[in-house]
Amino acid sequence: MSTQQEAEKKRIKLIVGSAVIILPLIFLWSSLTYTISSGHAGLIFHTFGNGVDAEAPAVESGFHIKAPWDKVYEYEIRQQELFENLEVLSSNLLKIKMDMTVFYQPTYDKLGYLEIERGNQYEAKVIQPAMRSVAREVIAQYLPEEFNTTKREEIQLEIEKQLKEKLSNNYIQLNDVLIRNIELPLTLEQAIERKLQQEQESLEYEFRIEKASKEAQRKRIEAEGIRDFQNIVSQSISDELLQWKGIEATTILAESNNAKVVVIGSGDNGLPLILGGN
Repeated sequence: MSTQQEAEKKRIKLIVGSAVIILPLIFLWSSLTYTISSGHAGLIFHTFGNGVDAEAPAVESGFHIKAPWDKVYEYEIRQQELFENLEVLSSNLLKIKMDMTVFYQPTYDKLGYLEIERGNQYEAKVIQPAMRSVAREVIAQYLPEEFNTTKREEIQLEIEKQLKEKLSNNYIQLNDVLIRNIELPLTLEQAIERKLQQEQESLEYEFRIEKASKEAQRKRIEAEGIRDFQNIVSQSISDELLQWKGIEATTILAESNNAKVVVIGSGDNGLPLILGGN
């Protein structure tokens, strides 16, 4: 066999050997590798092992390699929101409709436990039932009209507190709760409006009474001041003072250049009488 033929055989063997190695890799590439999206984390299910290891750390986002027989469960670990329209009963058994929105995310270092005990459909299995249960339990302690008072914030805080505890026990972190669009029974809303209107009218009436009372008090104080002034003046005026003032006035008139004054006799009180003038 010539050297050229031997070289050709070696080349064929190399191509076949490479194909034997590369082709399976090509076909198995999708099962050997996986990519975790941004904002997500992965859990490895070991097919020939014990499944998901709850204590194993979650796989971070990026490109990874795995055994072709293993599976990967991907979880979104960013904050998410869930909306629920609820109908609950108050303490006096009246129906109240409201919208509740919760902001949550799975507890990162407990993803293994979440997968094993609840699964990746944990929103429908855990969060929604917890929202309904807590809302009914808390609102059943209050009257419908209390939703329009400062107790509305108290109700929301109580719902958030209890819901946070329930979700935490299920490896879910609650970030916030919003309660909106509270709809009370129509008859109750009308009764509340009438009550508020009556309270407003009562406050307005009390304001008018207080204003009138203050005005009467002002006038009474003013009258007392006038009366006191008159008492002081009347006590300070004597007959001698009046006579002296009469003399002063007579003197001024007598000294006037524009008047010719004739004094005759005297008055009953001894004051001069002045007659005539220009």
